[in-house]
Amino acid sequence: MVQDATGKTHVKTTINGEPVEFLVEPYRSLLEALRDVLGMTGTKEGCNDGNCGACTVNLDGRIVDSCLVLAAEVSGKQLNTIEGMATREGLHPLQQAFLEEAALQCGICTPGFLVAAKALLEKEPHPSEDSIRFWLAGNLCRCTGYDKIVRAVQKAAETPSKGSK
Repeated sequence: MVQDATGKTHVKTTINGEPVEFLVEPYRSLLEALRDVLGMTGTKEGCNDGNCGACTVNLDGRIVDSCLVLAAEVSGKQLNTIEGMATREGLHPLQQAFLEEAALQCGICTPGFLVAAKALLEKEPHPSEDSIRFWLAGNLCRCTGYDKIVRAVQKAAETPSKGSK
């Protein structure tokens, strides 16, 4: 990692399949860089201490709380965010299932749940209800309750694309 004259770190990474470069203070979290530096506001800030999962992203195939990762740490890595789920053709099957099952209300937790659920379906295309609940245990919702969210993940798993891109 290289710092410029202002003390900012030059980060080169791939976000949602696209190469991205940006400058960021070495103390900034990935969540702050996504939202404030790159203008990618889909990833939400909930607790800012790694307890709620609202800021979940996929970093090199692992789901992480972006509030706990320094932005400079993603240099050279693959990052997938909620902005990368839908395509020009339409919503990702998980997003569609969340709408159809009314698995969202205020929307703060929704991006984190979607990113985490997508990672689960990529790993385990037909998860049991227990697997879904266990996998999503790091994501908290204060509005809808979890049954609708679990049903939405189950529904997406039943789609022909198995809920993954």
